[in-house]
Amino acid sequence: MSVESVFPRLEALLPHVQKPIQYVGGELNSTSKDWDAAEVRWALMYPDAYEVGLPNQGVMILYEVLNEREGVLAERTYSVWPDLEKLMREHEVPQFTVDGHHPVGAFDVLGVSFATELGYTNLLTALELSGIPLESRERTEDHPLVIAGGHAAFNPEPVADFLDCAVVGDGEQAVLEVTEIIRSWKAEGGPGGRDELLFRLSRTGSVYVPKFYDVEYLPDGRIARVVPNRSGVPWRVSKHTVMDLDEWPYPKQPLVPLAETVHERMSVEIFRGCTRGCRFCQAGMITRPVRERSITGIGDMVDKGLKNTGFEEVGLLSLSSADHSEIGDIAKGLADRYEEDKVGLSLPSTRVDAFNVDLANELTRNGRRSGLTFAPEGGSERIRKVINKMVSEEDLIRTVATAYGNGWRQVKLYFMCGLPTETDEDVLQIADMATRVIAKGREVAGSNDIRCTVSIGGFVPKPHTPFQWSPQLSAEETDARLEKLRERIRGDKKYGRSIGFRYHDGKPGVVEGLLSRGDRRVGAVIREVYERGGRFDGWREYFSYDLWMAAAQTALPPQGVDVDWYTTRERSYEEVLPWDHLDSGLDKDWLWEDWQDALDETEVPDCRWDPCFDCGVCPQMDTEIQVGPTGKKLLPLTVVNDTA
Repeated sequence: MSVESVFPRLEALLPHVQKPIQYVGGELNSTSKDWDAAEVRWALMYPDAYEVGLPNQGVMILYEVLNEREGVLAERTYSVWPDLEKLMREHEVPQFTVDGHHPVGAFDVLGVSFATELGYTNLLTALELSGIPLESRERTEDHPLVIAGGHAAFNPEPVADFLDCAVVGDGEQAVLEVTEIIRSWKAEGGPGGRDELLFRLSRTGSVYVPKFYDVEYLPDGRIARVVPNRSGVPWRVSKHTVMDLDEWPYPKQPLVPLAETVHERMSVEIFRGCTRGCRFCQAGMITRPVRERSITGIGDMVDKGLKNTGFEEVGLLSLSSADHSEIGDIAKGLADRYEEDKVGLSLPSTRVDAFNVDLANELTRNGRRSGLTFAPEGGSERIRKVINKMVSEEDLIRTVATAYGNGWRQVKLYFMCGLPTETDEDVLQIADMATRVIAKGREVAGSNDIRCTVSIGGFVPKPHTPFQWSPQLSAEETDARLEKLRERIRGDKKYGRSIGFRYHDGKPGVVEGLLSRGDRRVGAVIREVYERGGRFDGWREYFSYDLWMAAAQTALPPQGVDVDWYTTRERSYEEVLPWDHLDSGLDKDWLWEDWQDALDETEVPDCRWDPCFDCGVCPQMDTEIQVGPTGKKLLPLTVVNDTA
């Protein structure tokens, strides 16, 4: 059945909202397919504003992968700002896609990519605006399947009541598998209704359907077990892993935004996964093993992407881009290719022990020389051993000395506060480190005109990491520790003026901690916050700690738990964790041993260059580490004939 665009009704509202351009669609490289010719229709959502959601690589990749398939249509939708939400409710305009402005409720699937847990209330907003019941048990065949993916989907339990399914791991192959199951079910006339479709997805072993699992609790509030409630449903759900990234060179035609976004560049993922083993880093743990894209594959993607977009900067993305086995050749080859076009290159941040001037010079050869960002993460040598960040203070000083001595004037250092076993002294050593950085910079540069910015975020323990058992620091303790650090920096008459200090208070981290390690009981808190007006919790101007705490005080005590139970409480080895039935490939015993190593301040090297440490991923997922070097070089795109 044909579905009409809501744009005529939407257009009348746009003069009354901020940044109306973000709702118009029609970006360069966007796709418009025939609605009536499609057999399976996806609405892909990033649950945040357009300026954050459009550059998201995950959504952009799935958008292309799906639209390349015959009979499949994918359109994008983003969270609408509260000003437009209010008008949409008044004028009965539903949540819409920006491509065809079709109502989201008319699609077969609403696929939501959660990069962070702070997008949960935005999902509920979109569901209600779409006319989709908030809870999956109330939906019928007339409603889309609501499927979650992204890093936060590795523990979807807090939003289990609102989801039909969750997919853990890489999405490229997963969305195609889901699409074919839906296509077959629809072609058969939808036998068994929505329940049968969900069962077909579940029995693949790689799609999690929360309604097919019951959670049983112990009298003290801990989980006794999570058990399938019907035959044929697997006890554990496995993650998807794409092994050959060169076979998936997406996005081939990156979207070019109509409005300003957080990243104004073309990005290429140069490898996926990380085995550095930083114990706080969920992304590194859940994306194992390391899979490099070849130097020639990267070159082809950059060439096509620049031709199709007109961007003047290329971001070389990964969790630790300077660790690519051919990063030097990649940077030099791309800088050579695009020297005349003045195309700049960038890395998200650079490990202290991976920085070298040659690499830095190649990255800045065609673009502007901005500041350098390094992430020591911990202020003291001791705490860096706890988190397995094998970088010494001498490494850092040597690196920044090289940078300042070669013309850089601005260095940004990123740290975390509230790491396991951390003391006030560990945090205060951040000030000492920044002071040494400035002193060394003045010495090698022969000038006082240099800056060091210290940026600090609160640590939040995450599922599927060695710190999943760790207690989290309270908001009050975090703020007190950061205040002491600020006083230490500002009290330094000689160096304090050269040190910038940026930090987030402890309150958002407590809410993120509640959501990241929550179970299904936390869903009542999320719904309560939403119904009290909570939106855009990742944005400082909209986030309300008091709202979250009030909602938690209403929803959690009847269930015998509270916020501290989820955040500041340490877990034991025996405890069943809410996500234990979702298999990231990591052996739980290995994670526990690594947690004990952290408490003993024992470091574990990178298994790319050292023997296997039995984390479990490669045998469990039937995968292997894929690294170069290939020995190939990036050749010029055009041959210059020497006629002299």
